[in-house]
Amino acid sequence: MSALEGPTIHVSGHVILGADQEVGDAWVKDGALSLTRPSAQGTNMTELSGWVVPGLVDVHCHVGLGADGPVDEDVAEAQARADRDAGVLLIRDAGSPADTRWVQQRPDLPRLVRAGRHIARPRRYLRNYGLELEDPSQLADVVRAEARTGDGWVKLVGDWIDRDMGPGADLRPLWTREQLVGAVEAAHAEAARVTVHAFSAEVIPDLVEAGVDCIEHGTGIAPEIMYEISERGIAVTPTLLQVSRFEQIADQAAGKYDVFARRLRGMHERRYEQVREMYDAGIQLLVGTDAGGTIDHGRLAAECAELVEAGLPARDVVAAASWEGRAFLGYGSLVEGASADFVVYPEDPRLDVGVLKHPAAIVLRGEIVGGSLATAR
Repeated sequence: MSALEGPTIHVSGHVILGADQEVGDAWVKDGALSLTRPSAQGTNMTELSGWVVPGLVDVHCHVGLGADGPVDEDVAEAQARADRDAGVLLIRDAGSPADTRWVQQRPDLPRLVRAGRHIARPRRYLRNYGLELEDPSQLADVVRAEARTGDGWVKLVGDWIDRDMGPGADLRPLWTREQLVGAVEAAHAEAARVTVHAFSAEVIPDLVEAGVDCIEHGTGIAPEIMYEISERGIAVTPTLLQVSRFEQIADQAAGKYDVFARRLRGMHERRYEQVREMYDAGIQLLVGTDAGGTIDHGRLAAECAELVEAGLPARDVVAAASWEGRAFLGYGSLVEGASADFVVYPEDPRLDVGVLKHPAAIVLRGEIVGGSLATAR
């Protein structure tokens, strides 16, 4: 067997395949992972050693989105590269006004699962971000269309500040329960799942009854409904990096929208308690940075650190950010023949999530694309 026919990478140490699954060695050949020791090995094979984790996942990320709306392809590429260089090899783009299908054709960029554009109402979301429906009765039809152009996900804006209320303006739902039920049914009929931006408590019961698949932020989920969310299998992405900005947003709203400002401050103050309660209720918590717009890309390690600060075990946070997140999006973990998408760390991130900031090697589709070892080569 020639060098060209043999494996190109050998990883050793602690190859974490998933929950309670670990082996000592794995090999990469033709972009795929093998757990079987080859009968012969190439002379040019790269040796990597450490703690090997399936590629990280950012389930709430916005490639192609900037503070003022869509960005050009050069900026979007830089966003995707920043995520990749942080070890994120799979992204669920939770709403983008830009057509980012071209990213999926780039083998050097993370795998991308697109949710299409945010679906909102006029003046009830950030300008230039989403599709704004004048007639909310069209929601199901628009969801159906977005489901057909996306990658199995649709993103709804469930609530936002209603400035038409004047000085007492506050968060209010955008849709009726009947409209949400029709929207979810339309998405599911197209084999797509629905995730919803939701800050307030008021919107949550309708989302649960409509049968949504995921809730983003979830800052208003009341304790008495958390167990039902868990039992229904609805996942939640806490986006603590975004929630940490609520106090700043409240300061900007104070004096004009004081009710809204007080609500945001309250959610900011109890953000860690909120996450712990959802975790204790058995809700599947996902890891998402909400990068794009106002948050920089490449900050998944910081989001993981926030979850640990909230009281979640580091081991569970790493699982959510890796193999559990991949499974949620329908992607496999590290098994025989799977695409070689993994990150190598010098220490065990399950004991200290701070390790996630220092990948030694990032391997995507069988190629080393980042990490300190790649920089040193």
